[in-house]
Amino acid sequence: MKTALLPSSLFSSSAPSESGLSSLATALRTLHRVNPVLSWTGWLNVGLAVLALALLLLDHRLVTGAPVWMKPLKFSLSILAFAWTLGWLLADLPLAAQRAVQLISWGVAVSMVVEQGVIFVQAARGTTSHYNASSALNGTLFGLMGVFILVNTLMTVWALFLVWRHPLHGPLGYVWGVRLGLLLFLIGSVLGGMMIHNMQHTVGAPDGGPGLPGLGWSTRAGDLRIAHFLGMHALQVLPLLGWALSSWAPRWATPLTWAGAALYAGAVGGLFALALAGRPLWAAPGPPATFAHPPTSLPPVPAHADAA
Repeated sequence: MKTALLPSSLFSSSAPSESGLSSLATALRTLHRVNPVLSWTGWLNVGLAVLALALLLLDHRLVTGAPVWMKPLKFSLSILAFAWTLGWLLADLPLAAQRAVQLISWGVAVSMVVEQGVIFVQAARGTTSHYNASSALNGTLFGLMGVFILVNTLMTVWALFLVWRHPLHGPLGYVWGVRLGLLLFLIGSVLGGMMIHNMQHTVGAPDGGPGLPGLGWSTRAGDLRIAHFLGMHALQVLPLLGWALSSWAPRWATPLTWAGAALYAGAVGGLFALALAGRPLWAAPGPPATFAHPPTSLPPVPAHADAA
């Protein structure tokens, strides 16, 4: 278990502030020891993020109204957070579960490499990677990505089963944060299936158009990416909440973690309902979007674990 490999100062509130970088380095070395597959997956996406950032400064083409290399940059950061968080959390499973963790890690790593390959190839070609069936090649690449999105979803289901079946190392608040965080992460991923069903992420208007700076979330119509994004980042938020509550209020850590998870799930559901109603999270000044078709609420299919 990874916790046994960490110095106690890493979690101590009395540790000097200048030790922050060395503590981060220690945590990354520990992650590499306990799960080298997801550690290297994260480092690969660090490199891809640097590449996408450099290309963002050099290549000023637009796709659906956004810089062509913005999506590869966002996906690189999202996959980095996903891979390192999942590797860190699953390292707290007992030894009996670690063989399964290795298989899950390889399944996630291969899925993310394929997805990033398609995203970067399509960005270089100056076209969209998701929901693109405009030609045989584009449809094939999107179909390939869809297969590995499903593989990643199945790996996540397997990981969820393991953390609920086996005892994790750590205080109860943290344990429940991991379990509930992974559950909401999976729900957030599956909500993304609505985007595949609709072949776009905007509800009530075409993809593109005005959006929040940096994020691109529509300011004129509903945007399914917001609930998808928030749900997936439960993987980081709820374990951190459970760990913090275990330190601040150990007697109440478990019920408070459950309460926090319920509020978080309510926020995800509310944002999903807002998007289905065709309403933006933050409306830009100007005339409202004209609905090409009424907002739909057809059932989703399994989707990827990354922010769109």
